Amino acid sequence: MGPGRGRGIAVKAEAAGRRAGGGRTSWDPESGRAGRAGAADTRRNAVDAFRVNVIHARQQVRSPVTNIARTSFFHVKRSNIWLAAVTKQNVNAAMVFEFLYKMCDVMAAYFGKISEENIKNNFVLIYELLDEILDFGYPQNSETGALKTFITQQGIKSQHQTKEEQSQITSQVTGQIGWRREGIKYRRNELFLDVLESVNLLMSPQGQVLSAHVSGRVVMKSYLSGMPECKFGMNDKIVIEKQGKGTADETSKSGKQSIAIDDCTFHQCVRLSKFDSERSISFIPPDGEFELMRYRTTKDIILPFRVIPLVREVGRTKLEVKVVIKSNFKPSLLAQKIEVRIPTPLNTSGVQVICMKGKAKYKASENAIVWKIKRMAGMKESQISAEIELLPTNDKKKWARPPISMNFEVPFAPSGLKVRYLKVFEPKLNYSDHDVIKWVRYIGRSGIYETRC
Repeated sequence: MGPGRGRGIAVKAEAAGRRAGGGRTSWDPESGRAGRAGAADTRRNAVDAFRVNVIHARQQVRSPVTNIARTSFFHVKRSNIWLAAVTKQNVNAAMVFEFLYKMCDVMAAYFGKISEENIKNNFVLIYELLDEILDFGYPQNSETGALKTFITQQGIKSQHQTKEEQSQITSQVTGQIGWRREGIKYRRNELFLDVLESVNLLMSPQGQVLSAHVSGRVVMKSYLSGMPECKFGMNDKIVIEKQGKGTADETSKSGKQSIAIDDCTFHQCVRLSKFDSERSISFIPPDGEFELMRYRTTKDIILPFRVIPLVREVGRTKLEVKVVIKSNFKPSLLAQKIEVRIPTPLNTSGVQVICMKGKAKYKASENAIVWKIKRMAGMKESQISAEIELLPTNDKKKWARPPISMNFEVPFAPSGLKVRYLKVFEPKLNYSDHDVIKWVRYIGRSGIYETRC
C-alpha cells in the first residue's frame, strides 16, 4: 500500500502542568483513524492536517517531528500505519516517542502484526488500550502483562471479578510493581539469561583499529512462582568518583577481567539505587521474556576475526585479490554463519575464485564476491584468492575500493562481559536459590564489521 492510501492512528499527547483526568477516544472507520483526545488544546482537524502534510506529502518526510500551524506532530511509522502524537505545548519529546514505541509493542502483543486489516478488526480493543494507557494526555501504565489482566484478548472487560482480583488490578495499576501480577505458579522454576552482543569494527588495511564498539543486551525469560527478588551481577568496572569504588584490587580478587561500560539503560523493574550503591542489579522480574538492560562498551574489545586484504592491480583490465581471515578466540570454540563480502568494480566482466574452505561465488547484481563458511574454530585461518577481469572504460576515476565486510556468530561476548552471579529469593513460597534452574548463554554477532582494502 503506497503513501497515497496510508492509514493513521492519532494520539493527542497534551502538555504537563494540567490536572489529570478525563479524555475521550474516537474512531473513524471510513478514514481508518483512531484517536485518544486529552486536554482541548488541539482540534480534530489536526489529524487532517497531518494526513495532507505528512502522509500524502509529495516529498518524503524524514524528520520524526513535524510542525504545522504551531502544532507539533510526533510520528512513527509501522509498515503503512502512522502513529502520531499531537500537541501545541512544550512537551518532553523523548517521553512522547517512548510512549509511541510502547504503544506499538502493546498492540503487537495483543493482535500481532500492526497492519491496516488488524487495526480495523481490533479498533474496539484499541479504544480500551488507549483509554487505559492515556489519561488526559498523561501516559499511564503501559506494561502488557498488567493490561492483559483486565483487558482480554478479545477486548472485552470481565464483568465478574472477585474482590481479590479487583484489588490485584488496583495494586498493579497504582502500585510499584505494575509489570507483574501476584499468584503466578510454576511446577518448575526456571530462569533463562541471554547476553546478546553486536560488535562493530572499522579497520585499516594495515590492521589498525580505526573505530570499534560493542552494543549489548541482556534478555531474560522468567518462569518463577510468586514475587521473587532477583540479583544479577557482572564483571563491570563502573567507577563512582565520589565514593571511589571499583579499584584494581577488587578486580584481581574476582579472578575475572573487568570491563568498562560506557553507558547502560535498564528495564523499569531494576532498582537503580542499589545499582549505584552496590553495583548489583536487583529487581522483581516480569513474567516471561523481557529485556533487562542495554549497554555499550568501547574499550578492551575482543575482535573475533582479523581480515587481511591484498589487492593488486595488473594493468587496467585485471585485479588480483587475496583475503585471509584469522579467528582470534579459544580453539575450543566454534564460530558459525561466517560470510565475507569482497566488493568488485562496476566494470567487472568475470571472476575466477579459489578458496581453501567454504564456498565462494561472484554475485554480479551485488558487485561482490560472497564467501561463506559454515563453521570455523578458534586460532585458525583461511584464505580466498580471486582474479577479476575488467572491461575497458573511459572513466578516469580510480576505483574507490569499498571496505570488505564480514558477518559471523560466536558463542562468547566480545566485550568480555561475564555473569558473576544470578540469585533468586522468594521467602513467601519457601523456595530458595538452589531450587531454581538457571541457564546462561552468550552470543556475539557482527554488526558493521568492515576492513578497508
